[in-house]
Amino acid sequence: QLQACGGGLVQAGGSLRLSCAASGRIFSSSVMGWFRQAPGKEREFVARIRWSTGNTYYADSVKGRFTISKDSAKHTVVLQMNSLKPEDTAVYYCSKSTDWTANPRSYNSWGQGTQVTVSS
Repeated sequence: QLQACGGGLVQAGGSLRLSCAASGRIFSSSVMGWFRQAPGKEREFVARIRWSTGNTYYADSVKGRFTISKDSAKHTVVLQMNSLKPEDTAVYYCSKSTDWTANPRSYNSWGQGTQVTVSS
């Protein structure tokens, strides 16, 4: 099971750090992803990391502003969000897949999300 936390209210240009803790071991074959969903919109891919190698991939909308990382010892994935914009406002979720993909349908173990609100 995955639990995301760290959301909050921040002004545009500010930063937030989201964490996603797994209740059990994250296997080396796993791909951990961050997604977000704004009201009335579909869930969209934000970033992913391959657990075994640390390779990362970002959506164009967050590239250069967000950084995904992992702490293998703590079974935790972190999303550092800088230079936040109002359009980043959404509920953020972490999830797990075995595929190197941005398709949320390939991910499972969705946990409770964390709300990020960026004011202008």
